[in-house]
Amino acid sequence: MSPLLYTLVPAAAAVLGAAVALWRPPGPAARAAVQHFAAGVVFAAAAGEILPDLKHAGSPVPVIIGGALGVAVMLLVKHIGKRAKGPLSVVAVTGIDILVDGLVLGIAFAAGARQGLLLTVALTLEVLFLGLSITSSLVEGLGTRARALLAIGGIALLLPLGALLGAPVGRLPQAWLTGFFAFGLVALLYLVVEELLVEAHEGGPEPPWVTATFFAGFLLLLLLEEGTG
Repeated sequence: MSPLLYTLVPAAAAVLGAAVALWRPPGPAARAAVQHFAAGVVFAAAAGEILPDLKHAGSPVPVIIGGALGVAVMLLVKHIGKRAKGPLSVVAVTGIDILVDGLVLGIAFAAGARQGLLLTVALTLEVLFLGLSITSSLVEGLGTRARALLAIGGIALLLPLGALLGAPVGRLPQAWLTGFFAFGLVALLYLVVEELLVEAHEGGPEPPWVTATFFAGFLLLLLLEEGTG
């Protein structure tokens, strides 16, 4: 199966999350649990699939350049998100974020099918939460549930587009490949530390079982890595 077809799985998950949110919006504890679980899975993917390649690359300059560009891009996305107002701005900022996620997924498939598949699992959970989290605000801004669902669908299609843009990375020289891996690692860590976990803690104190879902997600992906190794 083409790697591009695999990217349709997280795209469909975003639409599914939006549909669930329209039918029965999750409570604060359930949302926080999903965020923690997704953060654990994404963190395990970053640490287990991308970091080892960088450790053995032996090229510090590409790592520094790619990592610095990753920090700059993610901070720019954060800055735009803080200044954005209205539903169209939410769509635009979320679209940029998803496009970057797709680019990272394309880079992962450039590293190998196994890395790409495991990162597909991680990003599927992330965009599933995306669909759950922004749907209500889109309904309020766009006026109808149908428009909100169409907006989520349009945003989700940016993920395979980003993967398509990242796919040619595998044909680049090793130094370029290392730089792109560093970029992808920073983007994933930013997603965990500055988005998923920050939003998960916005609801105030949480029960221990919610926090434990982070480690459940982390261990689940580690088991998948062992099973596919």
